[in-house]
Amino acid sequence: MSLATTLVFLVFGKSLLADLSHPVRFTLILTWLLLIILFSVFAVVRHAESLAEKLGEPLGTLVLTLSVTGIEVMIIVATMSTGQGSPTLARDAMFAVIMIVLNGMVGLTLLIGALRYHEQDHNLQGANAFLAVILPLAVIGLVVPNYTHASADQTFSTIQAAFLTLVSVVLYGIFLTIQTGRHREYFRAPRPTTEAKNAKRRWRIVHEVYSVPYHTVLLLAYMGPLVILAKQLAVPIDFTIRVMSAPVALAGLLVAMLVLAPESISAVRAALVNDLQRSVNILLGSALATIGLTIPVVAAIAILSDWQLVLGVNGTNEVLLALTLLVATLSLSTGRTTIMQGVLHLVLFGIFLFMLVVP
Repeated sequence: MSLATTLVFLVFGKSLLADLSHPVRFTLILTWLLLIILFSVFAVVRHAESLAEKLGEPLGTLVLTLSVTGIEVMIIVATMSTGQGSPTLARDAMFAVIMIVLNGMVGLTLLIGALRYHEQDHNLQGANAFLAVILPLAVIGLVVPNYTHASADQTFSTIQAAFLTLVSVVLYGIFLTIQTGRHREYFRAPRPTTEAKNAKRRWRIVHEVYSVPYHTVLLLAYMGPLVILAKQLAVPIDFTIRVMSAPVALAGLLVAMLVLAPESISAVRAALVNDLQRSVNILLGSALATIGLTIPVVAAIAILSDWQLVLGVNGTNEVLLALTLLVATLSLSTGRTTIMQGVLHLVLFGIFLFMLVVP
């Protein structure tokens, strides 16, 4: 299905997207593209979860988060390369990912888990390790550009962007060494629950798992069409923003929602079976991968392609980012979560959405 759609848009893309002024034509094309992209994203995540089952924790969750981050990077780069994308698209998408993950999805998983199990446990050392890297990288990547003098406002100069890329890659590489090697136990549930064990058995029955090479090849095969389809999707998104005079940041929110949809479902599903540790690994891993990998990759491509790349968030979002990082650190600082933490994060997510519509 995704391959057929990709071929159609490769051959007839210009004519299909030439005139979007007719409401029915616009709705059909936008819906078609969104559904096929979502189908491809879910297929990628399904094969990533199969690899996770074969590799075990924390390698399994790492494959999942890296796959989703790869999709995000491809969509951002493909959209910006069309000439339709705003120079703030990468920043808006990454900021939206942080808000959706650390507020929306963390809040939802904590709330669902608390409503069903009253309290839930997670490995405090693992959460602290994630947040210890997320905090400095988020501030350096999304706040520091507002205060530099070597380039225009909210941007890095070429040498600054190169230095940021190096720092991000080094920090993320060291974190991966800890997560997959020396301290793997930090990212495993301190006391695996009966519900989580039973859920794994049921998953093996419903989803047949094959070899690692089999799922790796199919994962990459489904990721390929996303690059082409993302370029096509950029046209109706840009048209919507211009016609409706909507905030430019809406495009970044849409990209974030597309790539996070299947991963968010995985996190909620884990919370429902009392496996909060997997939810924490998925969500914090996604936030870290977005900051630690997406920013340097997009920055490097912008340098090589001579694109303008705006990274610094504005005053309101700067405050929301600082508040989100602080609350996330406090919420996950005890190793046990209740309904209060979930509600608090969801309130912050609601404020983010409201300020996006009413700046």
